[in-house]
Amino acid sequence: MSTRSALTARDVWAAVAHASFAVLSHVTPSGVPRSSGVLYVCQGDHMYVAVAENSWKARHITDAGLIAVTVPIRRGGIMSLLAPIPPATVSFPAVATVHHTAILDRVPRLARLIPPGRRAGCAVLEIRPTGHYVTYGLGVSLRDMRDPHRARARVPVRARARA
Repeated sequence: MSTRSALTARDVWAAVAHASFAVLSHVTPSGVPRSSGVLYVCQGDHMYVAVAENSWKARHITDAGLIAVTVPIRRGGIMSLLAPIPPATVSFPAVATVHHTAILDRVPRLARLIPPGRRAGCAVLEIRPTGHYVTYGLGVSLRDMRDPHRARARVPVRARARA
């Protein structure tokens, strides 16, 4: 896997912040892998997700706190309607903290996504990337996405300036 100097942590996070769908993966206390799609918002250098307070995500992530996140990033614009262009991806390990719904006061963009009647029964996952971002197809041409050596990159999270 290459580390392209042209792609910075700030570039990666800007792409993540521009998207809104991710796949969260974790392991249950009994060792069973789980993943699920979520809608999220970014604020500063954190990602926030609202989940049901009694959901598997809220219960199991509380136990470990470590998750994996993959964000598909649409590429190709109008061309993607005519040709099968796969999305770029950004994957990273993260530490997740489960918060009570009161944190929604500090994350207004997420609060706007949750109907008022559902706020009482939700929890908020605060997700902080760690380690490295592993990207595929980000910061390269569509043609270069066909070449795994050119399309992949590994970018340290810690190099990203805090937003």
